[in-house]
Amino acid sequence: MIKKKAIMIGAGLSNMAAAVYLIQEAGWDGKNITFYSLDDHGSNDGATTKEIASEYWSKNHPLSNTEGFLARGGRMLNYRTYVDLMDLLSRIPSVTEKGMTAEEDTRDFDAKHQTYDKARLMQGGVGIVNGGKLGLNNKDRMLLTKLILMPDDQEEKLDNVSIADYFKDDQHMFSTNFWYIWETTFAFRVQSSAQELRRYMHQMIYEFTQIEHLVGVNRTRYNQYESIMLPLIDYLKDQGCQIILNRRVNEFEFKETKMDDEITVTGLKMTNTETGEDEEVKVDDDTAVIFTNGSITDSATLGDFDTPAPENPDYGAAASLWKQASDHFYNLGNPDKFFADRNASEWVSFTLTTKNHLLLNEITRITTQVPGNALNSFLSTSPITSMGTKDVNMSIVVHHQPHFTDQKPNESVIWGYFLYPRRRGEFVDKPYIKMTGKEMVEELIGQLSKVDPGPVNIKDKEAEIMDSVINNIPVYMPYASALFNNRAKTDRPEVIPEHSTNLAFTGEFVEQPYQMIFTEQSAVRSGEIAAYHFAGIPMSHLVKNPRYDKDIPTLMKATRKMFM
Repeated sequence: MIKKKAIMIGAGLSNMAAAVYLIQEAGWDGKNITFYSLDDHGSNDGATTKEIASEYWSKNHPLSNTEGFLARGGRMLNYRTYVDLMDLLSRIPSVTEKGMTAEEDTRDFDAKHQTYDKARLMQGGVGIVNGGKLGLNNKDRMLLTKLILMPDDQEEKLDNVSIADYFKDDQHMFSTNFWYIWETTFAFRVQSSAQELRRYMHQMIYEFTQIEHLVGVNRTRYNQYESIMLPLIDYLKDQGCQIILNRRVNEFEFKETKMDDEITVTGLKMTNTETGEDEEVKVDDDTAVIFTNGSITDSATLGDFDTPAPENPDYGAAASLWKQASDHFYNLGNPDKFFADRNASEWVSFTLTTKNHLLLNEITRITTQVPGNALNSFLSTSPITSMGTKDVNMSIVVHHQPHFTDQKPNESVIWGYFLYPRRRGEFVDKPYIKMTGKEMVEELIGQLSKVDPGPVNIKDKEAEIMDSVINNIPVYMPYASALFNNRAKTDRPEVIPEHSTNLAFTGEFVEQPYQMIFTEQSAVRSGEIAAYHFAGIPMSHLVKNPRYDKDIPTLMKATRKMFM
């Protein structure tokens, strides 16, 4: 089904990747590619609070304080695994470093600012925990090894099996340093998919030997909007692509055929979210429709220093459109598995902007490491889970500064998150989801005070730190972990569903062989597959992916690490 034009629903990383490959590999004119989207960053965001506060999901919840910066999240890169992402970045120029591609920019920055996390886990009464001692027993090792050795063609044995189900006879697993590090590095929960855990164990198996220091983690020079998305946006606009924002696509119109399983899109119905007017776009026989069918930042809401982030009950723009399609055809997956269980998927994050480096310097003193993309997780001193185990209260990422190109030299930006937002704070007695930005700073200072080696405790400087805060933006994200939700393989559509003549699915909610989700790698790969399909390029031309789970030296190193 070779096409000559494309409509992209969603202007996130995966669809922008598809557009780049259509232009560079298939020789398409960019004028034949049109995007319709609510925004142009997806989950790879980063901007001033003012900019994001004016976007679609924020309009119904105006902020009283729009100062400072905001990144709802920030995903870690890994050159060894993210080979499709690095191929994509090698094709476009950096917007901040003249004469470099976006890939060269990232590699140059990372080579000069390599990650070595000295304080990956911290706990009151202990200080910095020795995370190199994973704490696994023989039953833990046996079950993890079973996952690692499970071949791809047996993966369906883990259909609808949660991580808690898989380790139901081994509660010890959830009280190990391995679990505390793994869940906070990759955002797994006990109710997440064991099938996805298996994929991570396959693709990230080499991280076993360095997981406590994150030395395999690579980062972009600035936030991922400015270092990844903006180069893509500028390149595609230069190529003539149309990126039409403030559009919520509500409905596919499908061709009526004698065979009800033939999938042919003939039109799109959408709303102009600025004017409130309904619009319709016809899809002709020469046009492919490439759809990102889920977004982890859909329905996200913002708070500010004095206001908690409200909850938004919206099912999500992308997921709602996916549901309309899956109600029409039987082989397009099951969006409810990912978007109808917020208890399994919700997060709260925060972005803290200060007018000086006092807090940053205090964190440096306590963690014994300079700012540079370290991930510090604070472990509880008493059981806090339903299983009666200790767990991580909150995590912070102290980026290399500046994290935004518009950031002033005296300003600091710190990001943090609560993986279980319904749990209560230790220093602010309310659920994290109910906390204001100010209260989240108080909780952070409290957690730091528990692990402060002294001689002067950070608590003694709390008033001065609070005075330095420009803003702290809480973000409620109901679907931040939705892509990890427990599932069966048939719950996600293929990139090119069977019997589809012009519709492809991209992003983190599609089924691809071997790929793990929550990575820019899987997002780019899906866009690449869609582009090659509609351009008639053989799939053998896709970027070659490594298989570390089949590399004997890597497996031997991982085995040795399991016994530490």
